[in-house]
Amino acid sequence: MKELPSLPPLHALRAFEATARLRSVSLAAAELHVTHGAVSRQLRVLEDALGVALFERDGRGIRPNAAGRRLQEAASGAFSQLRDCVAALRRAQRNDVLVLGCPGSVLARWMIPRLQQLQDDLPGLTLHLAAQEGDFAPQLAGLDAALLLGQAPWPAGWTVHGLGSERIGPVFSPAMPGAGPLARQPPQALLGQALLHTHSRPQAWPTWAALNGLEPGALRQGTGFAHLYYLLEAAVAGLGVAIAPYPLVAGDLANGRLVAPWGFVDTDGHWALCTVGDARHPRIEALADWLRRQLADA
Repeated sequence: MKELPSLPPLHALRAFEATARLRSVSLAAAELHVTHGAVSRQLRVLEDALGVALFERDGRGIRPNAAGRRLQEAASGAFSQLRDCVAALRRAQRNDVLVLGCPGSVLARWMIPRLQQLQDDLPGLTLHLAAQEGDFAPQLAGLDAALLLGQAPWPAGWTVHGLGSERIGPVFSPAMPGAGPLARQPPQALLGQALLHTHSRPQAWPTWAALNGLEPGALRQGTGFAHLYYLLEAAVAGLGVAIAPYPLVAGDLANGRLVAPWGFVDTDGHWALCTVGDARHPRIEALADWLRRQLADA
């Protein structure tokens, strides 16, 4: 009797894994950059090789049956490990450059002023910084890591290095009209202000109000900005009261460009350095430790 191969064809397994995960032959074909017919043929090859059906109809789509779910669990883990390994090998060929994504406001106001210190402290680490606006994609495509402000639950498959709690507070320029009297009043005085805000962090003012015993619905919104960076520049220009994470305004507070009469409060958010996959890399660990120290010093 002819001995059967120990594994089915790899192309067939790839087609199966994508179809089972996406519950669609068409979506699997698009992801794999092949035709619908090519995926269907590979699924037939796999079922013939195993001698068992792997899918059942689910309305207009399909889903793995009991045998398919068993194979999907094994295939997903194997392909995930392969992807992590390939990504690590590719990173090793990029002259050890680490591509770090972070929000534009964090890049401009926090990372760039500290780059020389980073180079002095970690001379073996070469960074390429990529500004990111909006939410990070779950796969962090094109990035080795992401530095961000966020909160659980985190995307599945991420390794999250906690760096410190997010602390936010109202800030304004001492040159803003009425700044002196406002600074001497309790936080309730902000309920009468048209507050500067950013569309990228709509929860910031309501969170601060709730933590200070104020009714979030009583806040009055003033001028809005697309990004946090522009919001803080508007505050420095004396255009109103903004809400800010402490590390991004620490320098302005130190040199007197901004004041924070009511201090800062901890939120449920965290500074985090995030990577995809479970693998721990010494460069990521070293960078996380450095970022953690910098935030603690602030």
